[in-house]
Amino acid sequence: MYHLRGVLLPDETTVDLYVDGDGLLVGEPIAGAETLVDGGFVVPGLVDAHCHVGLGPSGPVDLEESDAQARRDRDAGALLLRDCGSPVDTSPLQVRDDLPEIIRAGRHLARPKRYIPGLAIDADDPTLLPELVAEQAAAGDGWVKLVGDWIDRGEGDLAPLWPDDVLRAAIAAAHDAGARVTAHVFGTDALPGLIGAGIDCIEHGTGLTDDLIAEMARRGTALVPTLINVETFPGIADAAARYPTYAAHMRRLHAGAHDVVRRAVEAGVPVYAGTDAGGGIAHGRIADEVRALHAAGHTDALGAASWNARSWLGRPAPHPGVPADLVVYRTDPRTDLAALDDPALIMLRGRIFAS
Repeated sequence: MYHLRGVLLPDETTVDLYVDGDGLLVGEPIAGAETLVDGGFVVPGLVDAHCHVGLGPSGPVDLEESDAQARRDRDAGALLLRDCGSPVDTSPLQVRDDLPEIIRAGRHLARPKRYIPGLAIDADDPTLLPELVAEQAAAGDGWVKLVGDWIDRGEGDLAPLWPDDVLRAAIAAAHDAGARVTAHVFGTDALPGLIGAGIDCIEHGTGLTDDLIAEMARRGTALVPTLINVETFPGIADAAARYPTYAAHMRRLHAGAHDVVRRAVEAGVPVYAGTDAGGGIAHGRIADEVRALHAAGHTDALGAASWNARSWLGRPAPHPGVPADLVVYRTDPRTDLAALDDPALIMLRGRIFAS
């Protein structure tokens, strides 16, 4: 049983938190509780709202490596992971009390030869998408992941994968099943159909225009820009010399990514932190994504990776009866972003993993 005293963010009030033997926060002092922290800033466990547990640089990985990926996230303070599509069934990790909570989206849904080989379930006929969405809604934890655009080698550039009417039917099928839908989108052309169909979130979103941002704000559509992944766009362009139009497009998207985030935040779009860890991005880099969001002009970059993201994903703020998922910093991490690299304490379900 433990006691923590500090400023619980985002409020400015110093609080006393008590953790019982079951790892839950309690409302009354516990006699004899060990004081772990007396001072500092207490943050609800960080969130990586776009990662891929079960995916490595060369493709699917086994459960042992998936376990190691989740532990790297945990040790960086990310105690809630929204897994945005994995080729591996990582549900056995969800019962582990030493790993972050994983909200799974099942498998990516794409068209043949229109995504990274071996990762997605491919729809030979695009009209099958609503059926596939219903299947993945049942297989996941309330999210479904679409591939909204990818390079069309015939056109030599990014292009949408799905007709608008199919998207409307597919997103309706997910909503009927109680699931939300998100989509990988780099360019602009796929965005009007996805947003107009009622999608719940856009991943990357580097092609967003002012009109599309305004529509997202009106609808409450979220954006997870994965800025540390967008930093790989120049390398993608360099490797795509056979497709000069696509390569030039990726460089333009990279150049404008921070401005997209700034404009989205200013317009009132909910913007959350996600690293896209699991492919070319290592797990455990949530602090880097917070700093990137801050540099892009996000006025609440830490909230985008903590209290706001947790609320968006349906996880309550710290109060009696909920698991003690907390990260403590010696200085205020909202203003001292370097503090994110050196937490004084990481507590997951009342267990100490770093101090």
